[in-house]
Amino acid sequence: MSTDFDRADNQHRPPLASVRPSTDRPLIVTPTFVSRVDATPRAERAQDPGASRDRSGREVREPDRHPGALALEGTPNLAFEHWDEYWRKVHGPKFAWDEPGSSSDLVLRYDQVHRIASGPSCFARPPYRAMIGGDGLLPADPQRHVPALRRPRWDGFAYIAYASEDDIGRTLQQEKFAERIVADEQVAFRMVTREFAREYLLIPSERHRDPISLVKIHVRAPGLSRAAFQQAMLDEHAALVLAQPATRELVRRYAQLHNAGSTQEDPEGSRIDAVSVLSFASMNDVEDFVVSEAFAVIEAGENALTGAGSEWWTALNYSIINRLGPELVTQRP
Repeated sequence: MSTDFDRADNQHRPPLASVRPSTDRPLIVTPTFVSRVDATPRAERAQDPGASRDRSGREVREPDRHPGALALEGTPNLAFEHWDEYWRKVHGPKFAWDEPGSSSDLVLRYDQVHRIASGPSCFARPPYRAMIGGDGLLPADPQRHVPALRRPRWDGFAYIAYASEDDIGRTLQQEKFAERIVADEQVAFRMVTREFAREYLLIPSERHRDPISLVKIHVRAPGLSRAAFQQAMLDEHAALVLAQPATRELVRRYAQLHNAGSTQEDPEGSRIDAVSVLSFASMNDVEDFVVSEAFAVIEAGENALTGAGSEWWTALNYSIINRLGPELVTQRP
């Protein structure tokens, strides 16, 4: 008979869960980018049909006019905190729980990667400087000098790994995922991407418990085919990243996720050609990496390959499911 402890999500990762041997073949990953439910007008942030549900299960089509109708949180001042807590503490355990007739056994790894507004991003990067005038003094009227916020397109992503593309279908076609997990997504998220990718692990993590991730979304430059772009990222650009002293000193894990298709129609996610995920031991390590000469070299290499729609930001990483032993470097084609 199940107990409440049996239903806890920490049963699906070490030290409580047993692990399987890792592989040096590319895993198949669904890098599911999400934007949170909030009261932003649809003209400013797109919304999936049926998402942003009210308490009766209907879509709130104009959340900026009816924020109190949102099932997740009707008080706009609490919306971000409630969403962040819900995704980790409610949606994560629901995904991991094997209800009668269902199994998440084919999910080898599931990390929730929550974007952190106070971390470095392409829109606000370190070093962070004091707002001083020519006299060296801070402004006496700070209310007139608050910088505008430039919010990245996405609020995080679910980093879910499988052994094969077929395992994605076997898992997501189960009634639990197809009906109840998708319904839960429509409560918590405005938009969810549905792409899948091949994961190339270039620096394996010693424990896969690295707390901070630098997430770089790559959209290829005009004139480059996806195949040519991905080949350049995996060969020349990966070598450039690995050669940097700051990478060897600060980066605890480095993976490239190469878009390989979609589980359903996904015009937003299909624009993403690849994703780089670099993991760190602390937020200060990310900041030191971003201000290093190495990062400038890496960014110049990426800028030569990428175009509009690319962005990067920092995130907090939560391990929900992990069935794999120590990671191995992926063998490249």
